[in-house]
Formats: sequence, structure tokens, C-alpha cells
Amino acid sequence: MGNTTSCCVSSSPKHRRNNHSRLEPYRPEAELSREDTACNLQHISDRDYIDDLPMEYNPSDHPRASTIFLSKSQTDVREKRKSLYINHFTHISENKQNSGPMRRKYSSCSTIFLDDSTISQPNLKYTIKCVSLAIFYHIKNRELESRMVQDIFDEKLHPLSKTEVPQDYEKHNPEQKQIYRFVRTLFSAAQLTAECAIVTLVYLERLLTYAEIDICPANWKRIVLGAILLASKVWDDQAVWNVDYCQILKDITVEDMNELERQFLELLQFNINVPSSVYAKYYFDLRSMAEANNLSFPLEPLSRDKAQKLEAIARLCDDMYKDIRKNAKKRSVSADNLTVVRWAPAILS
Repeated sequence: MGNTTSCCVSSSPKHRRNNHSRLEPYRPEAELSREDTACNLQHISDRDYIDDLPMEYNPSDHPRASTIFLSKSQTDVREKRKSLYINHFTHISENKQNSGPMRRKYSSCSTIFLDDSTISQPNLKYTIKCVSLAIFYHIKNRELESRMVQDIFDEKLHPLSKTEVPQDYEKHNPEQKQIYRFVRTLFSAAQLTAECAIVTLVYLERLLTYAEIDICPANWKRIVLGAILLASKVWDDQAVWNVDYCQILKDITVEDMNELERQFLELLQFNINVPSSVYAKYYFDLRSMAEANNLSFPLEPLSRDKAQKLEAIARLCDDMYKDIRKNAKKRSVSADNLTVVRWAPAILS
């Protein structure tokens, strides 16, 4: 699904050439045992299967399991609907006095409004907004019971900037705009796609499920950074190097990025597969959450060029289905012939 380069990258290709400028002749070494190498990683055959987790607790692997962010967002949506119902007439009077009620675009016989976001080519700006909103609901509606925070994600231990982190930084939830600015900066600087944002959310929820941790004000930036780093390498054919992220975040080192990526992969148990059915589920759940929060995708009138393209695609699909129907009819006729041949001896006798 993406490139085949190694996930843990120490430097850019230019630096790599300098490291290999002096080559020494190959010298065979004695075989080392597992104890001598101090390798404590489990063999892949010894690991527990991820599928053993209940389906409702593992939405990033099972397409029928409901996403975590959608269930967390529905709590606030119900409260918003109650407040809107109570203050309905107040809002109407205020809108009339100020600028009038918001007008929603509806299709008619002469004009058809469509948004430019599809499952294969999502709208980048609004997809990042939806993913940021999902992360916001994860932080806001997290469990009250304090869970262990992994050291690698703790911003107090591994700051992303030289600015001193406040003492009570873990008590104040970030605003949605702050999360959006952080994600948008990384995506625009690294030139990542909208599909990568959806895969980022899949990896984030998979991390919370496997590692049994919560995303909170103390760790949300480094968790999101690790998910974006991994998603960009798995999804995009031309992956962003770790040293490139150090140019975006000036105060972070390559060694820190490598360690963040390594521990993120270990907590995921190296399960970076995202089935198409899971990707589709997250896409449509993001749209459902956006609609419930009045975060609608931009509607544009259907142009003549787009209408012709849609018509051409419809004809192509229609021709394909015609061929399938013809083949199905042929199979049924051959079955009838076999039936006739089968019963012919009985008729002759």
C-alpha cells in the first residue's frame, strides 16, 4: 500500500551516502545467540493474536465495530441538541436581528449541488478539520480514571519546542482550533494527502486500544505526531524522512523521532495494515460526525464537465453490468440444457 523503505530512518539520503563512503571488507562473525544480543522482542509466532480482542474494543481492525471517536462525539451532540431546542426561539430572533438565518443550499431541477469529497479523493481541508474534531472529542471525553502515560509520549519529558511546558499542562484540554493548526502545519509542510489523515486516525485509535492508554493534554501532540509519521510512510509512495520532520519542528532531534516511531510500532505490535473496509468505515463516520456538528463539506453547483464525466463513468459501469448479466444468463441456459440431457433417456424409454 505504500513504499517498502524501512520505517526507522536516521537521516536523509544525502547523509546516508556520507555514512557509507568508506566501505570495509566483509568479515564473517561468529553467530550470536538471542541472549548475547540482548534482544527481548517476542518472535512473531509467540505474540498474541490481535483478533482475540473483542470486536467492540477493536474498531481499527474490524469493519463492523463502531469507531471510538463517533461514540465519544455523540455525547456532546445530544447536549447541543437539547440546548438548541431550549433556546430555539431566542436564536431565531437573534439571527433575524443580525444577519438573518443561515441559508442551506438545496438542489433543484436546474441546479445540482455536490461536494468535491469522495472516498477515493477526500477534501483535504475538511478531512483535516474532521480528524482534528475527532481527536478533540477523544481528549475531552476521555475516561476519568487516570491511566498510565507512556514516557515517550509525555511532552514534559520529550518537549517539541524549547518553550517551557507549564506545570499544570495536563489539566487544560486543548481547543479544537489548536489541534487543527498543529495537524494542518504538519500536513501542509510535508505535503501529505487527505487519505493519510484518515489512516492517521485509524492508527491513533489502534494505539489507544492496543496499549490501553488515553490521549490527554499531556501526550496528544506526540501521539498525533507519531501517527502522522507512520501513516505518511505506509500510505504515501514518496514517504517523508524523519529528518524532514525535524525541519518542520525545529527543536526536535532525529534520534527522538526514531525512538518515537520505534515505540509507536511496538505498541501497535507492528500491525500497520488498514483494510479498505476499515478505511471506508472511518471515512463515512467522519462525515456523519461532521454533519452532526454542522461541519458540512463545501457544496458547489454541478458543472457541465463534471456532469459529462459522471455520465461517462455511469455508462462504463452500465456496460460492465450488462456483460455480467449476459454471462449469468448464459450459465442459466447451459444449466437448462444439462437438465434436458439428463431427462432425455427417461423420455425415450
